[in-house]
Amino acid sequence: MSAQTAKVVRFYQTGDASVLKLEEQVLTKPGPGEVRIKVDAFGLNRAEIMFREGQYLEAPEFPSKLGYEASGVIDALGEGVDTFVVGERVSSVPAFFMGKYGVYGESATLPATAVARYSDSLSPIEGTAIWMPYITAYGLLLEVGNLTRGQAVLITAASSSVGIAAIQIAKAAGATVIATTRGTDKVESLYEIGAEHVIATTEQELVDAVMELTDGKGVNLILDPIGGPILTELAGAAAPLATIVEYGALDKEPTPFPLFVALGKGLTIRGYTIFETSTDPKRLAQATDFINASLETGAIKPLIDRVFTLSEIRKAHEYMASNQQMGKIVVTV
Repeated sequence: MSAQTAKVVRFYQTGDASVLKLEEQVLTKPGPGEVRIKVDAFGLNRAEIMFREGQYLEAPEFPSKLGYEASGVIDALGEGVDTFVVGERVSSVPAFFMGKYGVYGESATLPATAVARYSDSLSPIEGTAIWMPYITAYGLLLEVGNLTRGQAVLITAASSSVGIAAIQIAKAAGATVIATTRGTDKVESLYEIGAEHVIATTEQELVDAVMELTDGKGVNLILDPIGGPILTELAGAAAPLATIVEYGALDKEPTPFPLFVALGKGLTIRGYTIFETSTDPKRLAQATDFINASLETGAIKPLIDRVFTLSEIRKAHEYMASNQQMGKIVVTV
């Protein structure tokens, strides 16, 4: 990064990875309440793929930035920022509109409320991979799910970074984890991470497998980033009075509401995004304290799947779209 410009990733239309452009942008001073970060690394999330495709909760305004997760060093402070100093290592907390504040590139300017210090024991690559997955998993399991020791939890798409974070947090809480993945190639890895049971949904019928594992009782808490027709199966696998939390929309098919099963079992089916937690100062402080403490004890540890360079940003997006990853995809700058 030069003193005057930095390379950043932007796109001018929705589409596949080919729409991403690496451009030189003039560096500007952070505004009031903002900090500027010299980026070391940034992480990829499924939300960014959907945002690039025009399928996300927020719509891009062109030209648009993108990206939620980055680690780096503060190199400039905006007016009124007294909680950080220049030279501190921080990573971004997803608590902003990525179209405005996207972090893909050599430099990122963010609200000071959307960055946090991370442990010296973590590398920049690991530091970029903590807040998005672990705050999301914390919110799903402990804030919404009220997870308790001995409870059974079903985690779908469990090889994602959030799925892995949820397995780790659930295990630390003393829960029994049932993980799902589509094929058999990731089954052994999910066992190694800590799942007691793994269901390969292309090989096993989901409801039957869950009922067999739970002696016909079903599971009390279900975390699902997929949506679509699988919600009907998840309702069938749920225990009476269970909670199903939908936190994504990986399946582009419509999501039918399982009305009669929900009525018969008294199910709670609700949505969640990280912003519930990350934009509430009290909840965010509790979440980051929990995550930092868990990192220090070794109860949780980010799993990095593959590292790309900034010039390989299109290749990194294509790799994420291939669904081969097991953990976080990171781009170094």
